[in-house]
Amino acid sequence: MAITLAVDCMGGDHGPSVTLPAVFEFLRHDTDCAAILVGREEVLRPQSERAIAEFGKRLSIRHASEMVEMDEAVASALRGKKDSSMRVAVDLVKEGTADAAVSAGNTGALMAVSRFVLKTLSGIDRPAICSVLPSERGSTYVLDLGANVDCSPEHLLQFGIMGSLLVSALEHKERPTVGLLNIGEEEIKGNEVVKRAAELLRATDLNFIGNVEGNDIFKGTADVVVCDGFVGNVTLKAAEGLAHMIGGALKQEFSRNIFTKLAALVAMPVLKSFRQRFDPRRYNGASLLGLKGIVVKSHGSADQMAFRFALDKAAEEARQRLPETIAARMAAVSPVPTLCD
Repeated sequence: MAITLAVDCMGGDHGPSVTLPAVFEFLRHDTDCAAILVGREEVLRPQSERAIAEFGKRLSIRHASEMVEMDEAVASALRGKKDSSMRVAVDLVKEGTADAAVSAGNTGALMAVSRFVLKTLSGIDRPAICSVLPSERGSTYVLDLGANVDCSPEHLLQFGIMGSLLVSALEHKERPTVGLLNIGEEEIKGNEVVKRAAELLRATDLNFIGNVEGNDIFKGTADVVVCDGFVGNVTLKAAEGLAHMIGGALKQEFSRNIFTKLAALVAMPVLKSFRQRFDPRRYNGASLLGLKGIVVKSHGSADQMAFRFALDKAAEEARQRLPETIAARMAAVSPVPTLCD
């Protein structure tokens, strides 16, 4: 089945200088996919003429006269820029022209636009942002990462179901393990929302392993870790900060004198392997789960390699028909009162 991605080429810190070469590389690697470049045609076409000749009908341009700035207010992006590259890309998913949308633009604006245009699936009260973090066993998927600061137990249950299905689709695991992020493993730990969420998760057929702590994310104790958006976003930013600090400290220590520089040369193969294993670019691409369509958010500062990984993730979700899978699973869940925002 051919997959078509709508790519917001104007979003992010770098815009077309990153998004275009990433799309071209993606199309060369995945010959079963097509892409629609969304943005200002006068900017995109001169940089895409050779690629259009190379890929033919697999590559096209959809003009969008506006773009959402990285620091723009959500209300402005939603109401004032209906012809932005972000909005047009999501519209293409809504109308069925594209199977998924990918953007490196403003996260809050992308979530608001996607929710307004695509709407949420039946049985899902709020969409969630899910991304992957490296672990000792490979990777751990964590959600929510900032879309929902306050959550009910039912919301956390829905996040667990969506996260489990995402891992099944992307990692091809039949029954991924699900953990609930808490301040301890014991059932008595946590606030009332978390305790009730644990009860709801245990009552499902999910492979729920109970409460997990923050360090379990990086141990790989669970394939999916569920939390509210406040906790998830703090966890993500703390992990990013720690990784940056360790990288800077290693560079500083190896640069102290001639002897440490020689030690760095000896250790270079190990350092390169370490860097490749934990390279954040390889984990780029956060899924906006719970919508009637696929939207993947790339990091705003992503380079060509990182953006390419976000494109790969969107294509795989489309191949696995993730929204339809989530909708079918939610329809089969034993009745749990759903809440309206």
